[in-house]
Amino acid sequence: MHAIPVRFVLVETSHPGNIGAVARAMKNMGLSELVLVNPREYPHPDATARASGADDLLARARVVHTLEDALAGCGLVLATTAREREQHFRLLEAREAAIRVVAETRTGASAAVVFGTERFGLSNEHLLKAHALLRIPANPEYLSLNLAMAAQLIAYEILMASRDVPVAPAREAPLASPEELERFYEHLEVVMTEANFRDRTQSGTHLMGRIRRLFNRAEPDVNEVNILRGILTAVQSKRRRAGSQ
Repeated sequence: MHAIPVRFVLVETSHPGNIGAVARAMKNMGLSELVLVNPREYPHPDATARASGADDLLARARVVHTLEDALAGCGLVLATTAREREQHFRLLEAREAAIRVVAETRTGASAAVVFGTERFGLSNEHLLKAHALLRIPANPEYLSLNLAMAAQLIAYEILMASRDVPVAPAREAPLASPEELERFYEHLEVVMTEANFRDRTQSGTHLMGRIRRLFNRAEPDVNEVNILRGILTAVQSKRRRAGSQ
């Protein structure tokens, strides 16, 4: 079986055995790229024991310090969640998300699925790095999937989707990477500050979060982000010329 080019990212995993269990789930379903963000204990014998033969995948796993590092060079990013979030996030159920992920990889791009801690999941700051949220439908009276179970279900849906989703035509331009989006958001915030733009309806503490969700939902490609940054640069140049007169 050819490996499916989808990256699984585990953020601040508490129990090393869960890392091994996720590696086993991934290898069963033809996934091979595992990235660990600040795991509490790794490497660890419990991870190896629960990998049950997926030791090669553990050996290739990258350990990084930040989610930004884990997503470097990636295109589509989906963040897992166990519950409904506020309406400003796009929410995909597992099967729909798997189809979307596979379709993206068929264009030659990369994709990542991000999993949070066993106890608390992902923070809102983590979620803002994603284009959409991924949710596994379950009994609303008992939403209690552990990390390995969630990874197994999502990996299975990706495998099934990989058998059915046709090769997609190449994009005119790839999706903007997380790094490129982050530079755009930083640039936009600078221009907003220079123009004295503030949220007039509330304290403003959530303004950039709402803006990030807006553009993440739009999934801009590299050319579109370059256009937006060109507009911001033109605004800055115009303001500087006006200020020097």
